[in-house]
Amino acid sequence: MKTTKQLSFLDRFLTLWIFMAMAMGIGIGYFFPSQSEKLNEEIFNFPLAVGLIIMMYPPLAKVKYESMGTVFKNVKVLILSLVLNWIIGPLLMFLLAITFLQDLPHYMVGLIIIGLARCIAMVIVWIELASGNREYAAGLIAMNSIFQILFFSVYAFIFLSFLPSQMGIKATNVSVDMLEIAKTVGIYLGIPFLLGFVSRYLLIKFKGEAWFTTTYLPAVSPLTLIALLFTIVYMFSLKGDMVLALPIDVVRIAIPMIIYFVMMFVISYIMAKKFGAKQDEVTAIAFTATGNNFELAIAVCIGVFGINSGEAFAGVIGPLIEVPALILLVRLANYWNKSWS
Repeated sequence: MKTTKQLSFLDRFLTLWIFMAMAMGIGIGYFFPSQSEKLNEEIFNFPLAVGLIIMMYPPLAKVKYESMGTVFKNVKVLILSLVLNWIIGPLLMFLLAITFLQDLPHYMVGLIIIGLARCIAMVIVWIELASGNREYAAGLIAMNSIFQILFFSVYAFIFLSFLPSQMGIKATNVSVDMLEIAKTVGIYLGIPFLLGFVSRYLLIKFKGEAWFTTTYLPAVSPLTLIALLFTIVYMFSLKGDMVLALPIDVVRIAIPMIIYFVMMFVISYIMAKKFGAKQDEVTAIAFTATGNNFELAIAVCIGVFGINSGEAFAGVIGPLIEVPALILLVRLANYWNKSWS
C-alpha cells in the first residue's frame, strides 16, 4: 500500500482498530439506547454525514481530476463496470435475499434495497487502502451516481414488485423520489468531491504542486482513517441494543451479505483482469462493484417503511456487515495485487 509515515501505524493494525470501533459502538448503543433512538430519528444524520465527508476528503483531494477522462476511453472496461454494478450486483443480492430470507419478508426487502443502492461513497476509502487507481475510482463513482439518480426508482419497481410477482413471491411497492436520491448523492458524494477538487486546484495554484504533495496531503491523510473509525463507532451505536437483542436475526441477515461481498469481489476482480484492465484499475472496478451505498439504502428503508421496521433494521445491519467484510477484502486485494502484478 502506498502510504505516508503518519499512517503506517494505523494501517498496520487497521483491522484491530475497526473491530475495536465496532465493539465500542455496540457498547454505546447497548448502554445508552435512549440516545441511539434519538439519533435514529434522523434519516440524514448530521454527525454521520460529517464523518463520511471528512473520511472521503483526503482520497478525493489526491485525485488528479485532469486524468479522469481516461476512465471513459476504455469502452470495454467501462461496459464491464456497468454490467457488474447494474445487472450482476442487484441480481445476485436479489437471489440471495429470496433464498435466505423469504420467510422473513421485511429483512428480505431491506436486503434487496441494499443491493440496488450501488456504492458512491465509502468505497473510495477501500480503494485507497488497496492501492487502487483514484482517478478511475472517481470516474466510476460519478457514473454510478448518475445511474442511481436516474434509475433507482425503476430498479425498485423491477426487483421489489415485478420480479417477485413473477416468481410467486409477495410484491412490495416502493416509491422513491428522484430528488431524495439526488439529495443523498449531493450530501455524501457531491460535498467531498467539491471540497477535494477546489482545495486541490487552489492550493496547487497558490502553494505549488510540490508543497501540496509533500506537505499538505501527508498532513490531512490521517483524517481518512480517524473519520472512518468515528463513523464505524457512530453507525454501530445506532443499533447496538438491537444487535445484541436480536443476534439470530443479525446472523440471518449477515450470511447472504457475506456471500454477496465475497462473490461480487471475486467475480469483479477476475472479470476485470480478463478484460485487460491494469492492476490498479482492477482494484477500483472490483471494490466499486462490491460496495453498496448504505446511506441511500437506510434512507429509503426508513423513509418508506419507518424507523422501527424490519426493512430499516436490515438497512442498518448492512453497513455493520459490510465494513469488516470489505476491510478483509482489502487484505485479499493487496495479496492478489502483489501475486498477479
